[in-house]
Amino acid sequence: MTVHQPPYPAGGAVPPLELPYYGAPPVEAVKRVFQKYAVFSGRASRSEYWWWFLASALASAVLNSIGPTVVNGQPTGTSGLGGLWFLATVVPGLAVAARRLHDVNLSGWLLLLALVPVLGWIALVVMLAQPENPRGQRFDRHRANYGADYGQAPMAPPYPSQQQPPYPPEPGGPASA
Repeated sequence: MTVHQPPYPAGGAVPPLELPYYGAPPVEAVKRVFQKYAVFSGRASRSEYWWWFLASALASAVLNSIGPTVVNGQPTGTSGLGGLWFLATVVPGLAVAARRLHDVNLSGWLLLLALVPVLGWIALVVMLAQPENPRGQRFDRHRANYGADYGQAPMAPPYPSQQQPPYPPEPGGPASA
């Protein structure tokens, strides 16, 4: 499958925030998630989402292992720092997941499948792991104003222009015979 990403200037230029960054390196992927903190429109590439997922999971594991909260003499497995991390990252995590579903041409509302135990989680992971779908461009805010590649003039209609014969027919024309 080909990647449907418009060409960018040479020299390792980063695509604009409105577009998905296919093949994003880990640091850039995490940085883009925080730059689009609560943006649920648009798309996110697989690399953007999965690097964010890995970095967030590692940070959560480290923060929760630093000082677990003890209740009635039993550690709970979470810490105050882990709770703060969760509160700080729940919105960008949901936003990047919704944008990832948009890149697959699915609605972000499918994130509600996470409320269904086990089967919903499995279905959601499968959907998030799908390759990009060019039809997902419909979720881009500015896509309606551009052609097949960003920056082109608006697309012409896919049908040829139909010219009507003059009415009434001209004398001596093909219809008067």
